[in-house]
Amino acid sequence: MRPTSPRIPRRTLLRTVLPAAAALAGLTTLASAPAHAAVWSSSEQWGTWSNGGYTLYNNIWGSGTGPQTIWANSYSDWGVWADHPNTGGIKSYPNAKKVVNKPISQITTLTSHYNVTVPNSGAYNTSYDIWDTDYDHEIMLWVNRTGPVGPLGSHQGDVSLGGHSWSVYRGDNGHNAVYTFIRSSNSTAGTVNIKPILDWLKNTKGWIGDETIGDVQFGYEITSSAGGLDFRTNGFGVSSS
Repeated sequence: MRPTSPRIPRRTLLRTVLPAAAALAGLTTLASAPAHAAVWSSSEQWGTWSNGGYTLYNNIWGSGTGPQTIWANSYSDWGVWADHPNTGGIKSYPNAKKVVNKPISQITTLTSHYNVTVPNSGAYNTSYDIWDTDYDHEIMLWVNRTGPVGPLGSHQGDVSLGGHSWSVYRGDNGHNAVYTFIRSSNSTAGTVNIKPILDWLKNTKGWIGDETIGDVQFGYEITSSAGGLDFRTNGFGVSSS
């Protein structure tokens, strides 16, 4: 879905194989979330916090959602408790964002590291979401996934790039092109070299031009987390030159 808010880029609808989403739209009444001793927390739909050059978003953007609370001690130490029902459709994408604001040709290096603790139930993916400044192109890097969730578009083949092996999907949601790279096996910690992925999309495949890369987001795209599940970012950062 094309971003509609100046603060919160909305998320692309992905294909899921859960039952159809309930007709309920908006947030349900907030339930009690587990307490976290944190510098900042929010249960607001678009709750935001800036720290160290990054911005954290609660970003509850789907329909038929349940309660969700984001908490953080810093941009690299944060987490989410969410209790979204077992229905289809993405409910939220809580994330931390770093703005790069450089054309691909002017990026010498762009890397990121991650370390997460995620539940073994529910339906979600842990992913990078990388946008150009016009929000015409969305590049997703799924480093792990659980439950019946799948990418938008059709399979384009497999490739090894940026220190990982991926299955690549290409699609369009009617507002922007979407390129999804799904890691061949689940990972909860590692480093991704993003620059070669951008070069592959631009130079090898010709799917994108010399786009100016804006947001590099990292977070949890949650479809269901019934009963309340915890997602924790133990470490995260983006480096570019």
